[in-house]
Amino acid sequence: MALALVRDGHRVLLLDRERPAARASFGNAGAIVNGSCAPTAMPGVWKEALRSIGKPLSPLSIRPVYLPRALPWLVRFVGDSRPSRVLRIARDLYALTRRAVPSWRSLTDGTDLARFLHEGGWLKVYESERSFAKTAAGRTLMDAVGSSYEVLSADDIRDLEPNLAPVFEYGIFQKDSLRCPDPGGLVKAMVEHAVAAGAEFRKAEITGLSVDGERVRVQGPAAPVHADKVVIAAGAWSAELASQVGNRVPLDTERGYHMMLPKGSELLLSRPVMNGDRFFVLSPMVDGIRMTSQVEIAGLDAPPCYARIRKLLPEARRMLPELDATETSVWMGCRPSLPDSLPVIGASRASPNVLLAFGHQHLGLTLAAATAFVISSLVAGRDPGFDLGPYRPGRY
Repeated sequence: MALALVRDGHRVLLLDRERPAARASFGNAGAIVNGSCAPTAMPGVWKEALRSIGKPLSPLSIRPVYLPRALPWLVRFVGDSRPSRVLRIARDLYALTRRAVPSWRSLTDGTDLARFLHEGGWLKVYESERSFAKTAAGRTLMDAVGSSYEVLSADDIRDLEPNLAPVFEYGIFQKDSLRCPDPGGLVKAMVEHAVAAGAEFRKAEITGLSVDGERVRVQGPAAPVHADKVVIAAGAWSAELASQVGNRVPLDTERGYHMMLPKGSELLLSRPVMNGDRFFVLSPMVDGIRMTSQVEIAGLDAPPCYARIRKLLPEARRMLPELDATETSVWMGCRPSLPDSLPVIGASRASPNVLLAFGHQHLGLTLAAATAFVISSLVAGRDPGFDLGPYRPGRY
Protein backbone atom coordinates (compact mmCIF):
# COMPACT_ATOMS: atom_id res chain seq x y z
CA MET A 1 0.00 0.00 0.00
CA ALA A 2 2.81 2.40 0.90
CA LEU A 3 4.48 1.59 -2.43
CA ALA A 4 1.33 2.40 -4.42
CA LEU A 5 0.85 5.65 -2.50
CA VAL A 6 4.42 6.89 -2.87
CA ARG A 7 4.34 6.10 -6.58
CA ASP A 8 1.19 8.21 -6.74
CA GLY A 9 3.20 11.20 -5.54
CA HIS A 10 2.32 11.22 -1.85
CA ARG A 11 4.68 11.72 1.04
CA VAL A 12 4.28 8.48 2.99
CA LEU A 13 5.20 7.53 6.55
CA LEU A 14 4.84 3.79 7.20
CA LEU A 15 4.43 2.96 10.90
CA ASP A 16 4.74 -0.59 12.21
CA ARG A 17 5.40 -1.80 15.74
CA GLU A 18 7.56 -4.60 14.30
CA ARG A 19 9.83 -5.14 11.32
CA PRO A 20 8.23 -5.56 7.87
CA ALA A 21 6.63 -8.99 7.27
CA ALA A 22 6.81 -9.95 10.93
CA ARG A 23 3.24 -11.25 11.05
CA ALA A 24 0.74 -12.93 8.68
CA SER A 25 2.28 -11.41 5.53
CA PHE A 26 5.30 -13.65 6.14
CA GLY A 27 3.67 -16.98 6.85
CA ASN A 28 1.03 -17.57 4.18
CA ALA A 29 0.97 -20.25 1.48
CA GLY A 30 2.19 -17.87 -1.23
CA ALA A 31 -0.88 -18.24 -3.44
CA ILE A 32 -2.39 -15.32 -5.35
CA VAL A 33 -5.72 -16.84 -6.34
CA ASN A 34 -7.22 -14.79 -9.13
CA GLY A 35 -11.01 -14.96 -9.13
CA SER A 36 -11.45 -16.59 -5.73
CA CYS A 37 -15.05 -16.05 -4.72
CA ALA A 38 -16.28 -18.67 -2.23
CA PRO A 39 -16.69 -17.15 1.24
CA THR A 40 -15.57 -19.07 4.30
CA ALA A 41 -19.17 -19.08 5.51
CA MET A 42 -20.77 -21.41 2.99
CA PRO A 43 -24.24 -22.95 3.48
CA GLY A 44 -24.08 -25.77 6.01
CA VAL A 45 -20.67 -24.67 7.32
CA TRP A 46 -21.88 -24.79 10.90
CA LYS A 47 -22.79 -28.46 10.54
CA GLU A 48 -19.37 -29.27 9.13
CA ALA A 49 -17.77 -27.26 11.93
CA LEU A 50 -19.66 -29.13 14.64
CA ARG A 51 -18.71 -32.47 13.10
CA SER A 52 -15.05 -31.51 12.94
CA ILE A 53 -14.60 -30.16 16.47
CA GLY A 54 -12.57 -32.54 18.57
CA LYS A 55 -11.24 -34.59 15.66
CA PRO A 56 -7.43 -34.62 15.67
CA LEU A 57 -7.07 -33.87 11.94
CA SER A 58 -9.98 -31.47 11.59
CA PRO A 59 -9.21 -28.12 9.95
CA LEU A 60 -11.08 -26.19 12.68
CA SER A 61 -10.54 -25.85 16.40
CA ILE A 62 -12.08 -23.50 18.95
CA ARG A 63 -10.43 -23.06 22.32
CA PRO A 64 -13.18 -23.45 24.92
CA VAL A 65 -11.91 -20.56 27.05
CA TYR A 66 -12.29 -18.21 24.07
CA LEU A 67 -15.74 -19.38 22.98
CA PRO A 68 -17.75 -16.76 24.96
CA ARG A 69 -15.79 -13.95 23.30
CA ALA A 70 -16.03 -15.55 19.85
CA LEU A 71 -19.74 -16.33 20.06
CA PRO A 72 -21.07 -13.01 18.65
CA TRP A 73 -18.69 -13.33 15.70
CA LEU A 74 -19.70 -16.96 15.16
CA VAL A 75 -23.41 -16.07 15.22
CA ARG A 76 -22.84 -13.44 12.51
CA PHE A 77 -20.71 -15.94 10.59
CA VAL A 78 -23.51 -18.51 10.55
CA GLY A 79 -25.98 -15.80 9.51
CA ASP A 80 -23.77 -14.90 6.57
CA SER A 81 -23.79 -18.54 5.41
CA ARG A 82 -27.44 -18.30 4.31
CA PRO A 83 -27.78 -19.06 0.58
CA SER A 84 -29.36 -15.66 -0.03
CA ARG A 85 -26.24 -13.99 1.38
CA VAL A 86 -23.60 -16.27 -0.06
CA LEU A 87 -24.17 -15.46 -3.73
CA ARG A 88 -24.06 -11.73 -3.01
CA ILE A 89 -20.85 -12.12 -1.00
CA ALA A 90 -19.32 -14.23 -3.78
CA ARG A 91 -20.02 -11.49 -6.32
CA ASP A 92 -18.48 -8.89 -4.04
CA LEU A 93 -15.39 -11.03 -3.40
CA TYR A 94 -14.97 -11.66 -7.10
CA ALA A 95 -15.16 -7.92 -7.84
CA LEU A 96 -11.92 -7.63 -5.87
CA THR A 97 -10.17 -10.91 -6.63
CA ARG A 98 -10.56 -10.69 -10.39
CA ARG A 99 -8.21 -7.70 -10.07
CA ALA A 100 -5.64 -9.67 -8.05
CA VAL A 101 -3.15 -10.74 -10.72
CA PRO A 102 -3.45 -7.57 -12.88
CA SER A 103 -2.88 -5.45 -9.78
CA TRP A 104 0.18 -7.43 -8.73
CA ARG A 105 1.54 -7.21 -12.27
CA SER A 106 0.99 -3.46 -12.33
CA LEU A 107 2.74 -3.05 -8.98
CA THR A 108 5.77 -5.21 -9.81
CA ASP A 109 6.35 -5.24 -13.58
CA GLY A 110 9.43 -3.34 -14.63
CA THR A 111 11.06 -3.77 -11.22
CA ASP A 112 13.04 -6.53 -9.55
CA LEU A 113 9.92 -7.23 -7.46
CA ALA A 114 8.64 -9.24 -10.42
CA ARG A 115 11.13 -12.01 -9.51
CA PHE A 116 8.96 -12.88 -6.52
CA LEU A 117 5.92 -13.81 -8.65
CA HIS A 118 5.67 -16.96 -10.76
CA GLU A 119 3.11 -18.53 -13.06
CA GLY A 120 1.71 -21.89 -12.07
CA GLY A 121 -1.88 -21.56 -10.95
CA TRP A 122 -3.72 -22.85 -7.88
CA LEU A 123 -4.53 -26.56 -7.65
CA LYS A 124 -6.89 -28.42 -5.32
CA VAL A 125 -6.97 -32.22 -5.38
CA TYR A 126 -9.51 -34.76 -4.13
CA GLU A 127 -9.23 -38.50 -3.59
CA SER A 128 -12.83 -39.52 -4.10
CA GLU A 129 -16.02 -38.63 -5.87
CA ARG A 130 -17.58 -38.04 -2.45
CA SER A 131 -15.04 -35.40 -1.41
CA PHE A 132 -15.11 -33.77 -4.84
CA ALA A 133 -18.91 -33.61 -4.71
CA LYS A 134 -18.60 -31.33 -1.66
CA THR A 135 -17.11 -28.68 -3.95
CA ALA A 136 -20.33 -28.42 -5.97
CA ALA A 137 -21.58 -25.34 -4.12
CA GLY A 138 -18.26 -23.56 -4.60
CA ARG A 139 -18.14 -24.42 -8.29
CA THR A 140 -21.71 -23.19 -8.69
CA LEU A 141 -20.64 -19.85 -7.23
CA MET A 142 -17.64 -19.67 -9.55
CA ASP A 143 -19.91 -20.36 -12.51
CA ALA A 144 -22.40 -17.74 -11.35
CA VAL A 145 -19.82 -14.94 -11.05
CA GLY A 146 -17.75 -15.96 -14.07
CA SER A 147 -14.60 -17.14 -12.30
CA SER A 148 -12.44 -19.36 -14.51
CA TYR A 149 -11.41 -22.88 -13.49
CA GLU A 150 -10.88 -26.36 -14.91
CA VAL A 151 -12.00 -29.71 -13.51
CA LEU A 152 -9.11 -32.16 -13.81
CA SER A 153 -9.00 -35.94 -14.11
CA ALA A 154 -6.46 -38.17 -12.39
CA ASP A 155 -4.31 -38.12 -15.55
CA ASP A 156 -4.50 -34.32 -15.73
CA ILE A 157 -3.32 -34.07 -12.13
CA ARG A 158 -0.38 -36.38 -12.80
CA ASP A 159 0.58 -34.31 -15.85
CA LEU A 160 0.72 -31.18 -13.71
CA GLU A 161 2.27 -32.70 -10.58
CA PRO A 162 3.87 -36.08 -11.32
CA ASN A 163 5.30 -36.40 -7.80
CA LEU A 164 1.89 -36.46 -6.14
CA ALA A 165 0.74 -39.90 -5.00
CA PRO A 166 -1.59 -41.49 -7.62
CA VAL A 167 -4.54 -41.36 -5.22
CA PHE A 168 -6.21 -38.18 -6.43
CA GLU A 169 -9.07 -38.70 -8.84
CA TYR A 170 -10.32 -35.11 -9.22
CA GLY A 171 -8.82 -31.66 -9.26
CA ILE A 172 -9.84 -28.03 -9.56
CA PHE A 173 -7.27 -25.85 -11.31
CA GLN A 174 -7.29 -22.03 -11.48
CA LYS A 175 -4.67 -21.48 -14.13
CA ASP A 176 -4.61 -17.66 -13.99
CA SER A 177 -3.33 -17.60 -10.41
CA LEU A 178 0.23 -16.83 -9.34
CA ARG A 179 2.53 -18.16 -6.66
CA CYS A 180 5.03 -16.35 -4.49
CA PRO A 181 7.74 -18.65 -3.09
CA ASP A 182 8.98 -16.00 -0.64
CA PRO A 183 6.12 -13.87 0.75
CA GLY A 184 8.27 -12.43 3.52
CA GLY A 185 10.99 -11.47 1.05
CA LEU A 186 8.41 -9.83 -1.21
CA VAL A 187 7.04 -7.63 1.58
CA LYS A 188 10.51 -6.60 2.74
CA ALA A 189 11.54 -5.76 -0.82
CA MET A 190 8.37 -3.71 -1.32
CA VAL A 191 9.18 -1.66 1.79
CA GLU A 192 12.71 -1.12 0.47
CA HIS A 193 11.31 0.05 -2.88
CA ALA A 194 8.89 2.40 -1.15
CA VAL A 195 11.69 3.88 0.97
CA ALA A 196 13.91 4.25 -2.09
CA ALA A 197 11.05 6.12 -3.78
CA GLY A 198 10.77 8.58 -0.89
CA ALA A 199 8.66 6.90 1.79
CA GLU A 200 9.83 6.69 5.40
CA PHE A 201 9.58 3.53 7.51
CA ARG A 202 9.44 3.97 11.26
CA LYS A 203 9.18 1.21 13.84
CA ALA A 204 6.68 2.61 16.33
CA GLU A 205 3.84 1.55 18.57
CA ILE A 206 0.54 3.31 17.85
CA THR A 207 -1.72 3.74 20.86
CA GLY A 208 -4.36 6.11 19.59
CA LEU A 209 -5.93 8.02 16.73
CA SER A 210 -7.94 11.22 16.82
CA VAL A 211 -9.26 13.66 14.25
CA ASP A 212 -8.44 17.34 14.62
CA GLY A 213 -10.27 19.24 11.91
CA GLU A 214 -8.65 18.34 8.60
CA ARG A 215 -5.69 16.66 10.27
CA VAL A 216 -5.31 13.28 11.96
CA ARG A 217 -3.27 12.79 15.12
CA VAL A 218 -1.43 9.48 15.53
CA GLN A 219 -0.41 8.95 19.13
CA GLY A 220 2.29 6.67 20.52
CA PRO A 221 5.14 6.48 23.01
CA ALA A 222 7.22 8.71 20.73
CA ALA A 223 6.12 12.21 19.78
CA PRO A 224 2.71 12.30 18.05
CA VAL A 225 2.47 12.43 14.28
CA HIS A 226 0.03 14.71 12.48
CA ALA A 227 -1.01 13.67 8.99
CA ASP A 228 -3.37 14.80 6.25
CA LYS A 229 -4.62 11.24 5.81
CA VAL A 230 -4.15 8.00 7.74
CA VAL A 231 -4.71 4.43 6.53
CA ILE A 232 -5.41 1.77 9.18
CA ALA A 233 -4.01 -1.46 7.74
CA ALA A 234 -2.88 -3.33 10.85
CA GLY A 235 -4.43 -6.69 10.02
CA ALA A 236 -5.85 -8.55 12.99
CA TRP A 237 -4.85 -5.67 15.30
CA SER A 238 -6.92 -3.06 13.42
CA ALA A 239 -10.19 -3.18 15.38
CA GLU A 240 -9.09 -1.08 18.36
CA LEU A 241 -7.74 1.70 16.15
CA ALA A 242 -10.86 1.61 13.99
CA SER A 243 -13.06 1.97 17.08
CA GLN A 244 -11.22 5.17 17.99
CA VAL A 245 -12.41 6.76 14.74
CA GLY A 246 -16.02 5.68 15.04
CA ASN A 247 -16.13 2.16 13.55
CA ARG A 248 -16.94 -0.83 15.73
CA VAL A 249 -15.95 -3.61 13.35
CA PRO A 250 -16.57 -7.27 14.33
CA LEU A 251 -13.02 -8.32 13.52
CA ASP A 252 -11.64 -11.55 14.92
CA THR A 253 -8.78 -13.81 13.98
CA GLU A 254 -8.72 -17.19 12.29
CA ARG A 255 -5.30 -18.29 13.47
CA GLY A 256 -3.37 -20.34 10.94
CA TYR A 257 -0.25 -22.48 11.18
CA HIS A 258 2.59 -23.44 8.91
CA MET A 259 5.44 -25.90 9.08
CA MET A 260 8.55 -25.76 6.93
CA LEU A 261 9.99 -28.97 5.51
CA PRO A 262 13.61 -29.28 4.33
CA LYS A 263 15.22 -27.29 1.54
CA GLY A 264 15.22 -29.30 -1.67
CA SER A 265 11.69 -30.56 -1.13
CA GLU A 266 10.36 -27.56 -3.05
CA LEU A 267 11.55 -29.25 -6.24
CA LEU A 268 8.81 -31.86 -5.83
CA LEU A 269 5.99 -29.42 -6.68
CA SER A 270 5.48 -26.71 -9.28
CA ARG A 271 2.73 -24.79 -7.50
CA PRO A 272 0.76 -24.65 -4.22
CA VAL A 273 -1.46 -27.72 -3.96
CA MET A 274 -4.36 -27.99 -1.55
CA ASN A 275 -5.40 -31.39 -0.27
CA GLY A 276 -9.17 -31.02 -0.43
CA ASP A 277 -9.78 -34.08 1.74
CA ARG A 278 -7.57 -33.00 4.64
CA PHE A 279 -7.67 -29.20 4.16
CA PHE A 280 -3.97 -28.42 4.12
CA VAL A 281 -1.69 -26.91 1.48
CA LEU A 282 1.77 -27.96 0.37
CA SER A 283 3.49 -24.98 -1.22
CA PRO A 284 6.99 -24.82 -2.73
CA MET A 285 9.04 -22.02 -1.17
CA VAL A 286 12.61 -20.83 -1.67
CA ASP A 287 13.75 -22.76 1.39
CA GLY A 288 11.64 -25.92 1.21
CA ILE A 289 8.01 -26.93 1.20
CA ARG A 290 5.62 -25.04 3.44
CA MET A 291 2.65 -26.94 4.82
CA THR A 292 -0.13 -24.58 5.86
CA SER A 293 -3.29 -25.55 7.68
CA GLN A 294 -5.82 -24.91 10.42
CA VAL A 295 -8.42 -22.40 11.39
CA GLU A 296 -8.09 -21.89 15.11
CA ILE A 297 -10.47 -19.59 16.95
CA ALA A 298 -8.52 -18.51 20.02
CA GLY A 299 -7.96 -14.75 19.82
CA LEU A 300 -4.77 -12.77 19.45
CA ASP A 301 -3.03 -13.57 22.70
CA ALA A 302 -3.28 -17.32 23.33
CA PRO A 303 0.00 -19.21 22.91
CA PRO A 304 0.36 -21.33 19.76
CA CYS A 305 -0.54 -25.02 19.75
CA TYR A 306 1.53 -26.78 17.11
CA ALA A 307 0.32 -30.30 17.88
CA ARG A 308 -2.48 -30.28 15.31
CA ILE A 309 -0.34 -29.32 12.32
CA ARG A 310 2.30 -31.83 13.39
CA LYS A 311 -0.34 -34.54 13.29
CA LEU A 312 -0.76 -33.79 9.57
CA LEU A 313 2.78 -34.87 8.69
CA PRO A 314 1.77 -38.47 7.83
CA GLU A 315 -0.93 -37.07 5.55
CA ALA A 316 1.64 -34.86 3.83
CA ARG A 317 3.86 -37.89 3.24
CA ARG A 318 0.87 -39.83 1.91
CA MET A 319 0.15 -36.99 -0.49
CA LEU A 320 3.77 -36.54 -1.59
CA PRO A 321 5.60 -39.84 -0.99
CA GLU A 322 9.12 -38.51 -1.70
CA LEU A 323 8.71 -35.71 0.83
CA ASP A 324 11.26 -35.44 3.63
CA ALA A 325 8.89 -34.79 6.53
CA THR A 326 11.55 -33.43 8.87
CA GLU A 327 10.28 -30.27 10.54
CA THR A 328 12.69 -27.35 10.10
CA SER A 329 10.49 -24.65 11.62
CA VAL A 330 6.91 -24.03 12.72
CA TRP A 331 4.86 -20.83 12.89
CA MET A 332 1.47 -19.40 13.83
CA GLY A 333 -0.17 -16.25 12.44
CA CYS A 334 -3.44 -14.37 12.82
CA ARG A 335 -5.72 -13.93 9.81
CA PRO A 336 -7.89 -10.79 10.19
CA SER A 337 -11.38 -12.07 9.47
CA LEU A 338 -14.87 -10.63 9.33
CA PRO A 339 -18.01 -12.81 9.44
CA ASP A 340 -18.97 -12.11 5.83
CA SER A 341 -15.46 -12.87 4.43
CA LEU A 342 -15.27 -9.37 2.92
CA PRO A 343 -12.60 -6.86 3.89
CA VAL A 344 -13.23 -3.38 5.22
CA ILE A 345 -12.12 -0.78 2.68
CA GLY A 346 -13.17 2.85 2.89
CA ALA A 347 -13.44 5.96 5.01
CA SER A 348 -14.09 5.91 8.75
CA ARG A 349 -17.15 7.41 10.38
CA ALA A 350 -15.05 10.08 12.06
CA SER A 351 -13.41 11.54 8.97
CA PRO A 352 -12.87 10.94 5.25
CA ASN A 353 -9.20 11.48 6.06
CA VAL A 354 -9.00 8.18 7.97
CA LEU A 355 -9.22 5.17 5.67
CA LEU A 356 -9.63 1.54 6.75
CA ALA A 357 -8.13 -1.39 4.84
CA PHE A 358 -8.14 -4.70 6.69
CA GLY A 359 -10.04 -7.96 7.15
CA HIS A 360 -8.83 -9.88 4.10
CA GLN A 361 -9.02 -13.24 5.94
CA HIS A 362 -7.58 -16.08 3.79
CA LEU A 363 -6.94 -13.73 0.85
CA GLY A 364 -4.41 -11.31 2.31
CA LEU A 365 -1.67 -11.88 -0.25
CA THR A 366 -4.20 -12.29 -3.06
CA LEU A 367 -5.86 -8.93 -2.39
CA ALA A 368 -2.91 -6.85 -1.16
CA ALA A 369 -2.09 -5.12 -4.44
CA ALA A 370 -5.72 -4.63 -5.49
CA THR A 371 -6.50 -3.04 -2.13
CA ALA A 372 -3.42 -0.83 -2.42
CA PHE A 373 -4.67 0.61 -5.70
CA VAL A 374 -8.16 1.17 -4.27
CA ILE A 375 -6.70 3.08 -1.32
CA SER A 376 -4.40 5.13 -3.53
CA SER A 377 -7.45 6.07 -5.63
CA LEU A 378 -9.40 7.12 -2.53
CA VAL A 379 -6.50 9.18 -1.19
CA ALA A 380 -6.17 10.94 -4.54
CA GLY A 381 -9.93 11.46 -4.89
CA ARG A 382 -10.16 9.21 -7.95
CA ASP A 383 -12.95 6.80 -8.80
CA PRO A 384 -11.59 3.28 -8.07
CA GLY A 385 -13.62 1.93 -10.99
CA PHE A 386 -16.13 -0.24 -9.13
CA ASP A 387 -18.61 -0.01 -6.28
CA LEU A 388 -16.96 -0.03 -2.85
CA GLY A 389 -20.29 -0.15 -1.03
CA PRO A 390 -20.07 -3.85 -0.06
CA TYR A 391 -16.78 -3.19 1.78
CA ARG A 392 -17.75 0.02 3.55
CA PRO A 393 -16.59 0.17 7.18
CA GLY A 394 -20.04 1.14 8.42
CA ARG A 395 -21.86 -1.90 7.02
CA TYR A 396 -22.07 -3.41 10.50
